[in-house]
Amino acid sequence: MSTRATCELTYDPEPSLTDPNADNGRRGAILGLLIAAVILAFGLWLAHDLTAASKLQDCLMSGRTNCNVIEPAR
Repeated sequence: MSTRATCELTYDPEPSLTDPNADNGRRGAILGLLIAAVILAFGLWLAHDLTAASKLQDCLMSGRTNCNVIEPAR
């Protein structure tokens, strides 16, 4: 008579909270989102700065001498 060993494989879709390796995917996703937000903020700042410089250059190229931005008094 031969004995047959059975092996049950269980799948746990939710990794346990005590598993230190379970958070690596989430940490990577958060880090990627943070990097994307920083790049987006830098891009918006750069676009704003380049637009202001372009307007100043357009004013100067048209021959005007009063191209300074005048801030209204508060």
